[in-house]
Amino acid sequence: MKPTRLFDLLPYQKAKAPLQDTFAFKLPDGTWKKYSTDEVIKIVDTLSLGLLEKGLKKDDKVAIISFNRPEWNFVDLGMQQIGVVSVPLYPTITPEDYRYIFQQAGVKIVFVADKELYDKTKIAIGDDPIEVYSFDKISGVPHWTAISQLGNDKDSATLDPHRETVTPEDLLTLIYTSGTTGKPKGVMLTHSNILSNAIAVAESFPLPGGYRALSFLPLCHIFERTAVYYYLYSATAVYYAESMETIGDNLKEVKPHLFTTVPRLLEKVYEKIVAKGRELTGIKKSLFFWALGLGEQYELPLNKGWWYEFRLRIANKIIFSKWREALGNNIEFIISGAAALQPRLAKVFWAADIKVLEAYGLTETSPGVSFTRLEPENARIGCAGPALPGVQIKIAEDGEICVKGPNVMQGYYKSPELTAEVIDKDGYFHTGDVGELVENRFLRITDRKKEMFKTSGGKYIAPQPMENKFKESMVIEQIMIIGDGEKFPAALIVPSFDALKKWCELKEIPYSSDAEMIGNPSVQEKFDREISKYNESFAQYERVKQFRLLPEPWSIEGGELTPTLKLKRKAIMEKHGPLVNQIYAKGPA
Repeated sequence: MKPTRLFDLLPYQKAKAPLQDTFAFKLPDGTWKKYSTDEVIKIVDTLSLGLLEKGLKKDDKVAIISFNRPEWNFVDLGMQQIGVVSVPLYPTITPEDYRYIFQQAGVKIVFVADKELYDKTKIAIGDDPIEVYSFDKISGVPHWTAISQLGNDKDSATLDPHRETVTPEDLLTLIYTSGTTGKPKGVMLTHSNILSNAIAVAESFPLPGGYRALSFLPLCHIFERTAVYYYLYSATAVYYAESMETIGDNLKEVKPHLFTTVPRLLEKVYEKIVAKGRELTGIKKSLFFWALGLGEQYELPLNKGWWYEFRLRIANKIIFSKWREALGNNIEFIISGAAALQPRLAKVFWAADIKVLEAYGLTETSPGVSFTRLEPENARIGCAGPALPGVQIKIAEDGEICVKGPNVMQGYYKSPELTAEVIDKDGYFHTGDVGELVENRFLRITDRKKEMFKTSGGKYIAPQPMENKFKESMVIEQIMIIGDGEKFPAALIVPSFDALKKWCELKEIPYSSDAEMIGNPSVQEKFDREISKYNESFAQYERVKQFRLLPEPWSIEGGELTPTLKLKRKAIMEKHGPLVNQIYAKGPA
């Protein structure tokens, strides 16, 4: 019998294909600590019983602030069984954001990972009567197991009446969207919202059981969280990477069959591979770039004739096989979401028999809306695939993507007026994204509705596709296209300083500091050539006429990026106002 609530996934996995490694993480001594299906069920049950002993009731709110680790899942599932609503938060946001969310949601308990997050949380709580428990052992702070101990001597059968009160349509979680402007909004998602999405993914990508997934995207984001429920449903073991820096090593250790990622990480993988290719000499270097050139010609569905396929098989054997080895040599597919993937990268990875499946969705849609499929006939480069089963996509007259289905949120918490703005009378959620249906079924995202702008000449500019194209340059790390109400588009650019250093070495240009090098005439000329090269892809009115190089990358901590690495355009414009004024020859900001 299929699960109807998310906590049903544990008994479902036990009945279908119990695992010895439902969840796993690496201990400081270098060994992997694994939790079996039975162990997870026992831990989750005692946590549920302990939370009841603490006096928590259905619909109470509990926050989790932690990087990925099994305890995150234990607490999440323990809450679910008694109808307590989870409020997952990014470890990277400010105490001020925490305080706003704690108060708006009415949070009663907070689980934090470590001392740093504990200190940050205590600042946010102030004098409010909110209890804090930690996953790490911290002197003077109650450990999360203290709650489990409250439930240790209780019979798990006493949970049955509580489980029975939880329905598929009950509120499961409040996820506060970071947004690029304004206060965070609490997205209300039910068991049915998220479970319908996880099962739709499982029906589109059935896994045989016994597979392993590496997890490193934040669990507080709905993309990775729904992926983990998909893994539970599919009896796929979840191994948590130690950190973003150790992903390469963890891939080789875990040898996963799949993982989720964001395009920026794939871009970094690709850049490292190409940088190593440039260090080769002679025939090895020639073969590397020959294979890369073949990859860049790849199309879906593939039909480029026997000669192309013959050469691609050779490239796969002698070059691309090493790419697959670096990913653990077991990868069936990679799921990429949260932003558009450069088409060139998609082509090269597919050519290398590393299927990168683009997914599109939002927190408000639990998140999956559409998904590239594994079969070449059901995939198109530059598109995020057909709709998931049960999800309807409609393109409005102005190009906005509208979505209807069991995955669409209940609404924004305590904000009926905001909910009414985005969910129409027919039940369609208006995403704010602009797109089209290629061949009447493959969804292509063209931009954010609010991010498109008009030049003073009346021409509309869609910045995202342009930014994605310019980022194909090996020396461009980050870029923002500007020009709202101006005569022409321009760009603020953060160079890829590692690549720039290598280029300077090659050209025998002494490298001093990042800040000094961006003013070097040879470096400026290099970027002039890069901009000219990629400008060729755009209409005359879209082409970047001026640019400014910036000495420091944009970051979450610096306030220029959201936790999902989207540009906070308003913040970037404010920060670099004098440069923007200089581009358009205005007075001081």
